[in-house]
Amino acid sequence: MYRNEGDSAGEPPPAMTPPAMTAAATGLGPLLVGLQLTDSAFPSGFYTLSHSLEGFAQAGAVDAATVPHLLHDLLLHGVGPADATALALAHRATAAGDPAAVVRIDEHLFATKLGREMRQAATRTGRQLLDLGQEVFDRPEISDYFGRVVRRETPGTQAVAAGVIYAATGVPVRQAVACDLFAFCVSFAGAALRLRLTDHRSAQTLLRGAAPVIEEAVEAALRRELDDVGATVFASDIMSGRHERAEARLFAS
Repeated sequence: MYRNEGDSAGEPPPAMTPPAMTAAATGLGPLLVGLQLTDSAFPSGFYTLSHSLEGFAQAGAVDAATVPHLLHDLLLHGVGPADATALALAHRATAAGDPAAVVRIDEHLFATKLGREMRQAATRTGRQLLDLGQEVFDRPEISDYFGRVVRRETPGTQAVAAGVIYAATGVPVRQAVACDLFAFCVSFAGAALRLRLTDHRSAQTLLRGAAPVIEEAVEAALRRELDDVGATVFASDIMSGRHERAEARLFAS
């Protein structure tokens, strides 16, 4: 064994950090989960999506000046009333120990996604998120729901998968919805960067400008019920449909 050369005879070794001083014990556990899941390095596949932005760019329907407006519209009328609301509902159902309700939410959200590309993007990233989540966080709720997805008992959309993981790891529902909407914005900004609709500095301004819109979308999502789940961004659906048939694509959606 290695000997502490600084120890003198008869003196006790320095006190070790007690095992209880973990992220959970210091109250940072939920925050650290949120930071990990929203990191673009987390390999869920979420950051391979443009969320219809590439379709808008290919059609010449968006430029650097209008990118922020498109993002705000998607937050308030697309991902907010659809995915963010489903995430909040799935989080509550998971926390209540009601996986059957989570399945109903998952099926409802999947049915609201009109285009094949958007459905595939949602389920591919959702499945990957659950697969990785069960390994990283080691929670039975995550493993159970991933098993349901593997057995094709439920679609496994990304938003519902995130709701399950956030609930299983103790992240409060408001924080969970905010984290996922911020991850959406980071993914969108990354797509804008690759499509040369912004630069690195402007992308950060884009994210900061979205902050109050995220707050508004979070509060609205927390008030909705299952019957309210669904987007009303038909231009985005049209651009996604065109994107499916595009000869060249950088992104999966």
